[in-house]
Amino acid sequence: MDVFLSSLYPVLDQFRWRDWGASPDTMGWGMGWAGLIFMLVFWIVVIAGVVLLVKWTASYGQRRRGGESALEILKKRYARGEIDKKEFEEKRKDILGQ
Repeated sequence: MDVFLSSLYPVLDQFRWRDWGASPDTMGWGMGWAGLIFMLVFWIVVIAGVVLLVKWTASYGQRRRGGESALEILKKRYARGEIDKKEFEEKRKDILGQ
């Protein structure tokens, strides 16, 4: 086990704590103020993207449901003369379930 751990020391030495931005000379700020600003911008963009995605998916469902009903379409077809009275009455009964 000691041989295994001693072989890991050179590898672990590469990942010292100060290499990750938390050293006494940077006082834990990593990249300094620029890193803080970039991090804030990043999270604002991510949160705004999630909010826009949720709004878009919700409005997509409303747009699909907001269309004309089958009866309204049937009435317009009858008014334009595309179907006669007999066909209109048959289809209206089908739609209304009578």
